[in-house]
Amino acid sequence: MHLPLLNDMLVLLSFSVIIVFVLQRLKLPSIIGFLITGVLIGPYGFSLVNAVEEVEILSEIGVILLLFVIGMELSIKQLISIKRTVFVGGFFQVGLTVLVAGSVYYFIGSSWSEAVFVGFLFSMSSTAIVLKTLQDRQEITTPHARNALAILIFQDIIVVPMMLITPLMAGESENIWWSISILLMKTLVVLVITFVSARYIVPKLMHAVAKTNSKELFLLVTITLCFAVAFLTSEAGLSLALGAFIAGLIVSESEYSHQATSIILPFRELFTSFFFVSVGMLLDLSFFMHHILVILLLVLAVFVAKSIIASLAVAILKYPPRTVILTGLSLFQVGEFAFILSKVGIEYQLLDVETNQYFLSISIVSMLLTPFVIIFSERITNKLLGVSKKLGIQQSLVLQDNEQTKVADDIENHLIIIGYGVNGSNLAKAATASNIPFLVIEFDAEIVKREREKGLPIIFGDATHDHILETVHLQRARAAVVAISDNHATKEVVKNVRKHSDSLYLVVRTRFIKEISELFALGADEVIPEEFETSVQIFTHVLHNFLVPEDDIEQIVDKVRSDNYQLFKGELKQPKSFKPNNLADFNITCVTMATDRSTFLGKPLYELNLRANYGINILGIKRNEKLMQNIHPDDILLQGDKVYIQGKQSNIEQFYKLVK
Repeated sequence: MHLPLLNDMLVLLSFSVIIVFVLQRLKLPSIIGFLITGVLIGPYGFSLVNAVEEVEILSEIGVILLLFVIGMELSIKQLISIKRTVFVGGFFQVGLTVLVAGSVYYFIGSSWSEAVFVGFLFSMSSTAIVLKTLQDRQEITTPHARNALAILIFQDIIVVPMMLITPLMAGESENIWWSISILLMKTLVVLVITFVSARYIVPKLMHAVAKTNSKELFLLVTITLCFAVAFLTSEAGLSLALGAFIAGLIVSESEYSHQATSIILPFRELFTSFFFVSVGMLLDLSFFMHHILVILLLVLAVFVAKSIIASLAVAILKYPPRTVILTGLSLFQVGEFAFILSKVGIEYQLLDVETNQYFLSISIVSMLLTPFVIIFSERITNKLLGVSKKLGIQQSLVLQDNEQTKVADDIENHLIIIGYGVNGSNLAKAATASNIPFLVIEFDAEIVKREREKGLPIIFGDATHDHILETVHLQRARAAVVAISDNHATKEVVKNVRKHSDSLYLVVRTRFIKEISELFALGADEVIPEEFETSVQIFTHVLHNFLVPEDDIEQIVDKVRSDNYQLFKGELKQPKSFKPNNLADFNITCVTMATDRSTFLGKPLYELNLRANYGINILGIKRNEKLMQNIHPDDILLQGDKVYIQGKQSNIEQFYKLVK
């Protein structure tokens, strides 16, 4: 039995495997490989695939699954939590892009409906490529990545209404107001069904299915929900994509959404790969080569225009210049949902063949360039900031909101917290509970506004700028903690802090162990890598489970943390000491009399003569959870005693080595 589709599938998958493998070695997104595969094997390339329509059908399934997963990953609650960035930033980016692109296309002689539709197309960016590239570069938690994600979420949502109003713009209805009314009624019914299903029906259904402990049944029910809702919305005159998205939102409100996402992801990856291959097949290589100069100029225009528009969308949310520029550079391309939308435009004759080829060429080239632009975005941003600084315009971009924040002029000996994420907020709570004066620097305007209303001493600013550090009186501070997730920004902050103060105690949070040495070299006193501390927590809990003695666990943790977190390597890390700012060389620390072979145990203090022999004074001894403050010459030290000592740092370190 001969199946032509099987031959085409074999060719498609074989080319995909080879090209994606090469790109993975180059650390480039696999989506680029699928686009290249489509170009090579398609009818305008080597014509190796004949069943183009069948591949497009598979790609449609990929679109349905893609929107289904996006719906599950978003959830209604998540949309509400980042609503300002999603809806304000997203609406500004999409609206201004439609206005600019549509105006250009209208003035070259097109109708208003065609111009608006072209604006729709160019307002879309690539969720898949942008997020994949940022994730591979370990930047997904950075401020510019969060902003990019929020705007992409809005684009993913708004593409559905765009699909719905496209037939109306094409004049498919004689009574447009009646059509709009019907559309709104259908949308309202869909929203009601979505709410009822998400709140009452699907959670109970998923719970009943989960109780069976059958993975096969769980998979079947999840897939059935996806295609059933997509089919119903299609029958109601709406789109399959809208139905898939709504199905995802319905499932997202149940406690089983994570499991549903995990079992759908492999299918989504497979079928969306067909989608990107099918997009590549649409590119006419002869058309591209004949118009390559025009296409490259249009790509440059799209790059500049969309980057500026996306940057402005973030700037109105009062983010610092660096975050603004990085976000804009991430969203310059034309994305995958524009391809879905273009098919609707072709169907309703809002997009002619030649314009569609220009659109495809610009889109594919911009998507191919995206990983490279993101890779070099730091350098581009630094150069732009350098130019703006020379022109004297950078300061005007920097956080004018600080004028609303009053920082006490007499504050001193305080803590400065840079970044108010999970780590920063927990540190602020600890400082509040301990009556430690502190100030917070944060450049998320929404967080600043919310926390300021609660009475938190927080200012809106970028700690890489001198003015911000002067505002929080850095030179009079006792300690600072850098708790931001952007590694490049962290380095800039450390350098800027050290430019203002050499004596400030500086603790830096980072994500990976490999970043420690560079941060120490820049001037950090302590670097805490989350990657490492997570591993410490894991093996600590495991050792507890195996009933390993507490002292042995603490010893292992100490050894692991010594010598910049290199396991069992290097010398023992020296003890940290407390040093008041107003007393020179007055260091206080606590050491444990750990070994029974110590020469200090069992002898009276007058005989040890620690002050004369080692240059230290004993301030107190904690034994069996009881603190002895009045120390007498006849007192002796026992194994397990915690001894509070004072002296020069070098003397403390020498004594610590002898004790351990």
